[in-house]
Amino acid sequence: MSLPIKHALAMEKPPTGDITVRGWVRTRRDSKGFSFLSLNDGSCLANIQAIVDHGIPGSDDLPQASTGASVEICGQLVDSPGKGQTWEITATSMRLVGTSDASYPLQKKGHTPEFLRGIAHLRPRSNLFGCVFRTRSRLAFAVHQFFQKRGFVCVHTPIITASDCEGAGEMFRVTTLDGKEMQADPNATSDFFGKRTYLTVSGQLEGEAFACALSNIYTFGPTFRAENSHTTRHASEFWMIEPEMAFCDLDTDMALAEEMVKSLVTDTLEHSAEDLTLFGKFVDKGLHDRLHAVVEKPFERINYTEAVDILKKSGRTFEHPVEWGVNLQTEHERFLTEEHCKSPVTVFDYPKTLKPFYMRSNDDGKTVAAMDLLVPGIGEIVGGSQREERLDLLLENMAAHGVSTDDYSWYTDLRRYGSVPHAGFGMGFERLLMFVTGVANIRDVIPFPRTPGNAEF
Repeated sequence: MSLPIKHALAMEKPPTGDITVRGWVRTRRDSKGFSFLSLNDGSCLANIQAIVDHGIPGSDDLPQASTGASVEICGQLVDSPGKGQTWEITATSMRLVGTSDASYPLQKKGHTPEFLRGIAHLRPRSNLFGCVFRTRSRLAFAVHQFFQKRGFVCVHTPIITASDCEGAGEMFRVTTLDGKEMQADPNATSDFFGKRTYLTVSGQLEGEAFACALSNIYTFGPTFRAENSHTTRHASEFWMIEPEMAFCDLDTDMALAEEMVKSLVTDTLEHSAEDLTLFGKFVDKGLHDRLHAVVEKPFERINYTEAVDILKKSGRTFEHPVEWGVNLQTEHERFLTEEHCKSPVTVFDYPKTLKPFYMRSNDDGKTVAAMDLLVPGIGEIVGGSQREERLDLLLENMAAHGVSTDDYSWYTDLRRYGSVPHAGFGMGFERLLMFVTGVANIRDVIPFPRTPGNAEF
């Protein structure tokens, strides 16, 4: 019987026959007549100990079963007298699958995240990053589960696009033209797609088209931003979760975002408990209290104007001064969540001048039906809005933002043919992971981070 180590350790009683486990050697300790091998296969944080008697089949290869080597152990699962482990394996045979020489960089000692980023192809074998990427896997499943249970349809929106959803222009161009050809053909009519195309920053606009047919949809995929930012919260390639709902207003949009954050945190607490134990012990000692507070406490809601007033009256000197009409910075968002409300906060009704063309204008003429969900330790984790469903006002917004109605004729068609109120949001998957793990750098929750000046592996 071949078992993942996670399943072997979880057994209530040993099976009658031999079991087989496969994995990588974490440590080997030799004694007279036998050796202890500590193995991990990535299925869980815990290792399993195998006692390999000298003389069993395959034991001649024990000297080569050093840290990092891969082995297959067959034997009996028995009670372990060792502290902190229920079972161990008394080996009846061992097979050395792959050797590992002395240059293997993950020896038994502490390693910094900076060092491990330089060996991203090996860092999943470390305790910390094994926990991070198992948690990432579980959260990805939980995202789909959340929407599928609520009748949302998963839509795969394009990675290559001609639409700049955010209007910031910080996009990666996709082209087959060389530099001279690009200068000679600024409209890219001779390019592969016959026009300028880019890596997407969002699947929202295309998602709106599907929401106006299927009612409730979501996208979950990679997005890209060519922003020369070197902060711990920004990456050039990242994943976004973007639901879009027809017949929906801002209140319903905010409620879904809040419900989703609570649901995903709850799922992590229930299904990633072992990995969270490591995060709480070595990464962020306040992690468990913060996550339980998100699940147990109601979220606060304040409008942007109230938020600015709270910040100005706080008596705090911020690095970025606060005035009505400027973007809230991370320091402002963290003050609201960590010190003023002591809970996640949804801020809504932002100044119109701060937001893209597609957000619905409020009756005051100064604000739009936009919202950001802020969480302690991170700041913004969700950004969304009710979309402008009124064609005349959408056209006015597009003109004010310099957006071509020719290039977005398909988008305005959605307002010509059965327009409905609709809303949605985007959740940065990596920022969610930073929040639930306590890991402070976005580079450490992405398998192979892409940041300015870095596209290794």
